[in-house]
Amino acid sequence: MIKPYKDYSDFLAEHFDGKIQKLSIDAGLSCPNRDGTIGVGGCSYCINRSFNPEYCRQLDSVAEQIEAGKKFFARKYPSMRYLAYFQAYTGTHAELDRLKSMYGEALSQDGVVGLVVGTRPDCVPDSLLDYLSLLSERYFVMIEYGAESSHDKTLALINRCHTWQTVTDAVARTASRGLHTGLHLILGLPGETLDDMMLTVDRVSALPVEVVKFHQLQILKGTRLSRQIKSGELDVRRWTLDEYLDLCACIVKRLNPSIAIDRFTSQSPDELLEWPRWGVKNYQFVQMLNKRLT
Repeated sequence: MIKPYKDYSDFLAEHFDGKIQKLSIDAGLSCPNRDGTIGVGGCSYCINRSFNPEYCRQLDSVAEQIEAGKKFFARKYPSMRYLAYFQAYTGTHAELDRLKSMYGEALSQDGVVGLVVGTRPDCVPDSLLDYLSLLSERYFVMIEYGAESSHDKTLALINRCHTWQTVTDAVARTASRGLHTGLHLILGLPGETLDDMMLTVDRVSALPVEVVKFHQLQILKGTRLSRQIKSGELDVRRWTLDEYLDLCACIVKRLNPSIAIDRFTSQSPDELLEWPRWGVKNYQFVQMLNKRLT
């Protein structure tokens, strides 16, 4: 069956033979939007531990976390290779020498064939991109930028502390060095209409981006966003599962088809999640969406 869009496995198949798995790493870094470098308090929706898998523990070294991840996944695919995924907080928020040490430790592990670094668009100096460009001559290197929205009003509302222009500048500087480039976007942010989200899709489609991640806005316990909604300061649309499927179908038809879609949904731990509780796993959502598109 012909796929209705290019997915992440299609993207990886363009660069690797065989099974490739990302291994999440928490390198103990902070975020410039938390520690006062550019802001405090962080993004209004964020609890970072909601993103980390169980094998990813900050107290372990990079090598120990990779080994734990390999054991976790090797039960299914004994011969797979790995991308070290610096996922937690901002994966470039440190001095260059420390980053070189972390990335080098990851790449020295057996079976690791590249890096994926999650970061913010305001945290990638040219000196770092130049170093990563050199690494990319021997390894696969991808930078994933948290963009969340293309609308500056929304970015201010959720306390991102950067603008869309910051995103486009970072993407351009990254792609110009031959580095693989991805974006992360949140659907259903406060105040955004369907037209707003489609405009973001159009703007992303015009960028030199290879992969995009979408996921639904999640309201997590203890976040500023949760408090703002409970107090009536903000409101968000409570998408039903069927409505969100329709939204994602519209995005697939609108997005530049050369851009791979890594995901449409995210699943935070049940004990943290207030909404939505749709009762479907990520792979089940994809199956439902693909059926709708074909």
